[in-house]
Amino acid sequence: MSKKKSLAQQALVVRALHTTQGAGLDVYAFFIQGGDIVRVADISRIERDATDTLKGFQRPEIRQHVKGIVDYLNQGQVLFPNAIILAMSPDVKFAASRGSRPEGDARGSESGTLTLPIYDEGQRVAWIVDGQQRSIALSQAQHKDLAVPVIGFVSDNLSVQREQFILVNKAKPLPTRLINELLPETAAIVLPRDLVARKVPAELVNLLNQDPASPFHRIVKRASDRASSDAVVTDTALVSVIKNSLSSPLGALAPFKPVGREGSGDVAGMYRILITYWTAVKVVFADSWGKDPKHSRLMHSAGLLAMGLLMDAIYARVAPDADVTTVQREIEKVAPACRWTKGTWETLGLAWNEIQNTPPHVKKLQDALVRAYAASNHPKKL
Repeated sequence: MSKKKSLAQQALVVRALHTTQGAGLDVYAFFIQGGDIVRVADISRIERDATDTLKGFQRPEIRQHVKGIVDYLNQGQVLFPNAIILAMSPDVKFAASRGSRPEGDARGSESGTLTLPIYDEGQRVAWIVDGQQRSIALSQAQHKDLAVPVIGFVSDNLSVQREQFILVNKAKPLPTRLINELLPETAAIVLPRDLVARKVPAELVNLLNQDPASPFHRIVKRASDRASSDAVVTDTALVSVIKNSLSSPLGALAPFKPVGREGSGDVAGMYRILITYWTAVKVVFADSWGKDPKHSRLMHSAGLLAMGLLMDAIYARVAPDADVTTVQREIEKVAPACRWTKGTWETLGLAWNEIQNTPPHVKKLQDALVRAYAASNHPKKL
């Protein structure tokens, strides 16, 4: 007898409707008492294990949000029609009802009974894809017998679960950093166009953070990270740098982007450019690299975005396969004008620590770097 089966001392049996969607995935609709959701379903928190493998997908519990739902539920006779969405393992069992279908049945589904084994926490038969705050609140409410709607699909494939989590929460204020970290480990073929466009940049940022040869190794802040003194760069800033370069016709990464919606383009070529350029940046500005943005505006979002545009300008002059030394010489041309950790940007009239991540400041900083680079290459014309 398997460990899971030995833990299933009881089970919930509910009336359900069954249909199939996608690549033959079983989907069920049923009602369950609110207090029972956390008995059959775990919350898959986003985190990374010792090998840096991404686990789960849910953001941390928002206590104030949960408390607000509990207060609402404790009012008594309340309406709660919002469905909880579960990913369920194949351990659930469905038995179709016998008998003839009613006249006029559209045959979109079949009725029957669904059995959900109750396992110990951490090994439960389902995972909450949407509704974690509501599920926690329902378990804490005074009246735990409120019947709430549930939609469950059968899949223990974590990639499928992440796809559904992103799609379900796409219209909600889901943290951008959470989506950026989940996208690289999500099959892109079923994602909307805007999320597909973000997937490759997110994959590249993930590689930059994990690769020991990368100048960004272990210094990128991610949604799964706990407090870390080493992580100083926001992943959203790097994702924006890459997206901007891919979307610009003159961008350093543009020649490597995919044609049309399908495919991911030459990701290896993009990564080679990023490693070369930012390694050169780290060498030129060694005293400013890896510091908290409060102490170095090079690591600030504004600094990264500005240096990203300079990357495009430099690779308009050097070959895509240029080595670090070649790119380093180009970056050194703007070094005298930079004020990342002290001093005042003469062309901006701003002290180094007055630079903020606002569109006007980012634009001014980008212009200052690009103009300094152009002046170094054409001193007599400017």
